[in-house]
Amino acid sequence: MAFSADELRVLRRALAVALHPTPLSDEDVRECLRLAESVDEAVFEAGRLHAFLLADLTRYRAALPGSLTGYLELLQDALAAGYDPCPDDLAALRALRGTPVVAAVLERCRSLAEQSVRARLQRRTAPAPRARLLALPGGRAADERDPDAKPEPRPQPRPAPTRPEEPTPGERPVPKPSEVFPPRRRPAPPPEERAAG
Repeated sequence: MAFSADELRVLRRALAVALHPTPLSDEDVRECLRLAESVDEAVFEAGRLHAFLLADLTRYRAALPGSLTGYLELLQDALAAGYDPCPDDLAALRALRGTPVVAAVLERCRSLAEQSVRARLQRRTAPAPRARLLALPGGRAADERDPDAKPEPRPQPRPAPTRPEEPTPGERPVPKPSEVFPPRRRPAPPPEERAAG
């Protein structure tokens, strides 16, 4: 992304105000807002261009080997823009590595893919920053801080409330499972009809 001389002047002014806050004139505020809109628009267009480039690369890769020249040009442009080659790119290049150009692009893609995998693994296995441990009141630390302090008595656990046998007036008794779900009775077998013989 390139800035014009006027945009650089506005950017310098905005950075100076961020470092040393001072009141801005209305014109300076308008210029900063215009610059922010321009940057947002450029970022949006860069994202659209990146998506278009990847879609084009996928189309050319699907049309291989007939589209080899265009595919190699698009792939090299994408790599220069920071594209990480995917397994489909590596497989396509392996299948077509008869020419020196394809072999060179394949080697470059292999090294970029390895770097990308190593970076992802390093991010996953990097130890998380250790949290500071705070001393909680009590324990050995409290004894070391104040040797004359008496330990606070621990609260005794309360016994679980027991349900009385007789329900209190106004309270409905809890039904027994056999009252809620009465046992099923089997139907009587139909009487056998005897054939006269």
